[in-house]
Amino acid sequence: MPLRNIIILTLCQLISATGAIIMVTLGGIIGSKLASDPTLATLPISIMVLAVATTTIPATVLMRKIGRRRGFSLASVCAALGSCIAGGALYYQSFGLFVVAGGVFGINMAFTQQYRYAAAESVAPEYSPRAISYVLLGAIGGAMVGPELVKYGQYVIPEVQYLGSLVALVGLYIVQSMLFFALDPLRGEGSDASDRQPRRLGEIARQPIFIIAVLGGATAYGVMTFIMTATPLSMHVHDGFALDETAQVIRSHVLGMYVPSLFAGHLIQRFGVIRMMAIGGLALVAACLIGLQGHTYMHYWYALVLLGIGWNFLYVGGTTMVTLTYAIEERFRAQAVNEFSIFGTSAAASLLAGTIIHLYGWYTLVVVPFPLLVITLAGLYYVRRDPLVARLQPGIA
Repeated sequence: MPLRNIIILTLCQLISATGAIIMVTLGGIIGSKLASDPTLATLPISIMVLAVATTTIPATVLMRKIGRRRGFSLASVCAALGSCIAGGALYYQSFGLFVVAGGVFGINMAFTQQYRYAAAESVAPEYSPRAISYVLLGAIGGAMVGPELVKYGQYVIPEVQYLGSLVALVGLYIVQSMLFFALDPLRGEGSDASDRQPRRLGEIARQPIFIIAVLGGATAYGVMTFIMTATPLSMHVHDGFALDETAQVIRSHVLGMYVPSLFAGHLIQRFGVIRMMAIGGLALVAACLIGLQGHTYMHYWYALVLLGIGWNFLYVGGTTMVTLTYAIEERFRAQAVNEFSIFGTSAAASLLAGTIIHLYGWYTLVVVPFPLLVITLAGLYYVRRDPLVARLQPGIA
């Protein structure tokens, strides 16, 4: 399996995860300080996720025209700009400007989420599950770096708390923008491009396995975003936990999201994508059940770690399943539908999280995901014998 692209994409994933962790950790906290209405505290994060959802299709179209390397590099510059705007919002104490920063930062995240497709297109199809999971490993480094930048960067510029963390992000994203130009050509680009006529989008989207793959990814990201967005606000603002304790829970959650990538690809090939996605769905159910037991530090910790693990298996499995449903010349249109569905759901979840945690509390918040999880698990059972599944692991569904 070629390693050059995987290594570069993993490093870029580390930087992107660092930025995402900082924005998620600080978004609600800074928002609660700047917003006049407490129900709007998570609005910057919600706008960030909404920007991801609305930018997924334009991002895919842009990369189809100019290539993934140029598209990814341009998105990194956008993230650096978003970090600068966020710093300006802190300096001028402007909630509106901070909301704008969330939106600009979210544009970059629409591209970031497609690193996994670039990884799959860097290797032969049979290695796709491993390539996808290996690139996601870069977020482990982000889980270590992000909280440290929050902790130690918040007082680097004494006059404005947290501004130092955002300035560091600007530098990281500039480095990231340059790394992308070292990528080797991907499968389907240049001489590997196919002249075959792609199927209509409706034909691709009507496949049961495509529908369930998209549903799995949307459920994984929607449930994870819904609970994770509200956690810093619930812990730090409502329950009075220290910022460091809140950051540690978020760090553990992110480790839970990405450490399983060490073996997720191997497990998918060994036991089948359906089984691993089902395990991910059950882990998300368990996270919600633990959340119902209380909101001490350890309740938060166990729930968020399981939330991360469940996200990984369901999301990596869903991405792998989607790649089974299209030919290389059809990849951009199929991926656009998948990304829009996932991040549209995630945006709605993020928008609801702040309002529900403020009006109804933590217990109601962790009950809301149950119906979606049940539907997803039922869908996985329905497509368990789809012949496309056998491409990864013959005889195992």
